[in-house]
Amino acid sequence: MTWSSMIYFALPAVLLWAVGAWMAFRSRRAWALTLTIVGLLVFASYIALMWMSLERPPLRTMGETRLWYAFFLPLAGLLTYARWRYKWILSFSTLLAIVFVCINLLKPEIHNKTLMPALQSPWFAPHVIIYMFAYAMLGAAAVVAIYLLFRRRYMQGQSRGGTTANRFSALPLVQRRVAPTGGGSNVDDPLLLCDDLVSVGLAFMTMGMLTGALWAKEAWGHYWSWDPKETWAAITWFAYLTYLHLRCNRRMRHTLALSLLVISFACLQMCWWGVNYLPAAQGSSVHTYNLN
Repeated sequence: MTWSSMIYFALPAVLLWAVGAWMAFRSRRAWALTLTIVGLLVFASYIALMWMSLERPPLRTMGETRLWYAFFLPLAGLLTYARWRYKWILSFSTLLAIVFVCINLLKPEIHNKTLMPALQSPWFAPHVIIYMFAYAMLGAAAVVAIYLLFRRRYMQGQSRGGTTANRFSALPLVQRRVAPTGGGSNVDDPLLLCDDLVSVGLAFMTMGMLTGALWAKEAWGHYWSWDPKETWAAITWFAYLTYLHLRCNRRMRHTLALSLLVISFACLQMCWWGVNYLPAAQGSSVHTYNLN
């Protein structure tokens, strides 16, 4: 199995995801779930074949991690749609997955069987896979936050001079939900979806950090070293944790909460790939192996 074979798996998978997203908008839930799952199986088969061909997990280079991100985004959309029934989420996840697929097709990277000793740990694969799923969930939350921010500005412009109890109420993202603050009353709060996505994403990010610590102990003799990447991982974790703590009190301003989500996602991008370009990471970081 070679990198050039990806298109033969990616194209049918993307088509299945796109048709599944369309079925979701047509309220044909069974078809949407089935087509998305089949697309995931097709894409997963390519990852499995690459794994066997390379004789190692395809997780070493940025291209390989983008491969997993393209897989986990539709998976995150599927879980969100199956659990909370937001019809639009499959379209967003499919669009983002297409972006990563296209990057890998247009900018192929050389893949070989070489794996440095530190990456031969049994903790390597679960650590990166868990993190990729967390990134997918948090990426979906960021997309929702950006959409709500721009939609809010638009609706405020449309309702300028008037009063509205909740300008978010017209958004297609809103769903009747039971207020978590007690009392049993129903509330319209589009941020509830962001809360759900961030809660799941942060839980997996926490598991990723714990498996990373165990991997570091085995490979380098210590759980944490304040390496530049580890420092940004801690910053990202605290940023999302701050969001959830502030959201425990539902009186937090929507704009502030959404802005905090966008800032947190920017920290996540810095942790994922931006840190590789920091002067402090050049030559001294144990996490710069993915540039080779």
